[in-house]
Amino acid sequence: MTTHAIGDDEHFAGSLKLFISVWVWLLLLTGFEVFLGYIQLPVIYMLVILLGASIIKAALIVAYFMHLRFERLNLVLTIVPAVVICICLMLLVFFPDSFRSKGLRYQGAAEPAAESH
Repeated sequence: MTTHAIGDDEHFAGSLKLFISVWVWLLLLTGFEVFLGYIQLPVIYMLVILLGASIIKAALIVAYFMHLRFERLNLVLTIVPAVVICICLMLLVFFPDSFRSKGLRYQGAAEPAAESH
């Protein structure tokens, strides 16, 4: 009979059923993200939904495939800085550049004015 001390850390490896179910959820979320690309939705809603789905997928990957599910502090220290960096990049780099380039879009050749003789 084997006894474990209170301070012993047991490492949970997971089961094949668990990993397959997480993989199926990741596949479903990816399919949902692809589906969003085919429907007409306001851009801001699309971005918020895609960002939320990406955060959920990242959390699933880190929690189950990187085995941080039972290490809450490490999980939080992995996900939160990544989300903060992504939000900062969007607000400080990508959005201002996209708004600037929106005014630079090619509008097509202006039609020449009809000449009157």
